[in-house]
Formats: sequence, structure tokens, C-alpha cells
Amino acid sequence: MAFTLLGFLTGLSLILAIGAQNIFVIEQGLKKQHIFLVCLICSISDFILIFLGIFLFHYFTQYFIPTIELVLNILLIIFLIHFIYSKIKSFNTQVTIEQNSHLNEKKNVILKTLGFTFLNPHVYSDTVFFLGNFSKNFLIIEKYFFGIGATIASFLFFFLIGYLSQYFSSYLDNKNVWKYINILIILFMFFITLFVLGDIINIY
Repeated sequence: MAFTLLGFLTGLSLILAIGAQNIFVIEQGLKKQHIFLVCLICSISDFILIFLGIFLFHYFTQYFIPTIELVLNILLIIFLIHFIYSKIKSFNTQVTIEQNSHLNEKKNVILKTLGFTFLNPHVYSDTVFFLGNFSKNFLIIEKYFFGIGATIASFLFFFLIGYLSQYFSSYLDNKNVWKYINILIILFMFFITLFVLGDIINIY
């Protein structure tokens, strides 16, 4: 039980940092678009990466980490630039805060969710490398409880911000408000892009 609580608190402290993935989940909640699906994908992805880090960390060496991080950073920058461009391109399009279940839109949301999750090196640094390194000396049973605790924190966090955003969207059904929200999202993603670019420069 103690290791479950430790995993929960450790996972929650890591995931509370605001990043591109969290902003995307909040945006989907505000739009009321496939919230459950987005939260589920993020949570299950974290579950996979958490246990990958906990049980396979000893297979990773410091030699490979900078190379993996560089590749992921480059892919993330490309992904973020495309996301920012699409936001700017659709800036004057009115946002409809309604659930839309069209297949193409659902596929697009799934791909974006996977992109914000698996192309983000900070997701790996938090789940695979940090949690894996932190728990490397735990006993096997302690690793299980630690991973379960961290996974519970992830599920709780994503579903909480997703559905809280949906609740507050009732007060944001206004075209001008959504213009300001989109501007904030564009600016935030732009600064994240600069931050990731700084990481690449620091590697070399």
C-alpha cells in the first residue's frame, strides 16, 4: 500500500506540469469532442510507458538516451509546427462546441492524441526514465504497486482535466472567447516549440 501511495504521489507530481499534451486534453474537453476517447488514450499510453520504464529500465543505457531524445524532439517540433499552422489557418472558423462523431474527425483526434503523447520526449523522461530510474532498486512486488499507483494518478488526472474542461465549456459558448482561447493555445504551443528547440541545442 505504501508503494502504491508513493507511485501515486510521484506520478501526480510529474504529470501536473502543464505541457502540450495536457493543453490538448483541455481543449478537447472545452470543445466537447471525444473527451472519453482522448482521456483513455492518454491514460493507457501512460500505463504502458510507466510499466515499460519500471521493468525495462535496466536495458537502457545513458549512451542511447541523448540520441532517442534528439529524434523525438525533432519529430515533436515538426508536429507542433503543423499543429500551430492548422490553428492559424482555421483561426477565423467558428468553433462549434458540440459532440461530432464523424469518422474522419474521430480519426484525426486519435492521431493528434497519439502525436501529443508518443512524440513528446518529456512523456518518456517522466514515465520511462524518471519512474524507471526511481524504482530500479525496488523488489518486483514493490514495482507492481508503485506502477499501479502512478497509473491511477495518470487516469485520475486526465479524466479530471478532460471533464472539468467540458463542464466549464458551458460558459465559453462564444465566438470571441474561443478566438482568445485559440490565441493562447497558439502562443503556448509556440513557446513549447522554442523550449524543445532549446533542448536540441543543449544536446549539442
